Amino acid sequence: MANKYLDTNLLDKAMHFAIDAHANTERRGKGFPYIVHPMEAVEIVATITPDQELLAAAVLHDTVEDTDVTVEQIRAQFGDRIAKLVDAESDQFTEGVSEVDSWRGRKQAAIDRLAAASHDAKIVAMGDKLSNMRAIARDYTQIGDELWNRFHAPNGKSDHEWHYRGLAQSLAELSDTFAYQEFIALIDKTFGK
Repeated sequence: MANKYLDTNLLDKAMHFAIDAHANTERRGKGFPYIVHPMEAVEIVATITPDQELLAAAVLHDTVEDTDVTVEQIRAQFGDRIAKLVDAESDQFTEGVSEVDSWRGRKQAAIDRLAAASHDAKIVAMGDKLSNMRAIARDYTQIGDELWNRFHAPNGKSDHEWHYRGLAQSLAELSDTFAYQEFIALIDKTFGK
């Protein structure tokens, strides 16, 4: 059986870009390089689509939100479609408002944006959100309620449940995918049915 050639030049370029952007940063409270999360997001998106631009957006999804990279830099390097997908996945912060004080408003805005987002943007978001939910479920199993102290949510576990159930509603268009089904199962496992 011959190997099928797959052009991954765009994805390879995006991976290198993301590795450089996230260099020397740690995933919050994890003790491992941040880049592990975007790489997991790519793996999840790849279970839904082979679209190289969506895979590239998945690996780049946190570069604008969590590094000095701008949407304009993403657009210049990867084009308008990928820049729009990355921008759609980036939290909008309010100048002068703390992460704790802005948490619920930012998360509600993200839920609303995702509900109105394109199918492609939802696929990219699924990679991010399922990766996050996997980490939460794993960490909650290991350390229990101490986990919620790592985050900026003022009401801990109940805020996270509200947020992830809202995300699940916004992503329901993907309910026929294994990724979405795993997402729901992990939400129920962590927060109860």
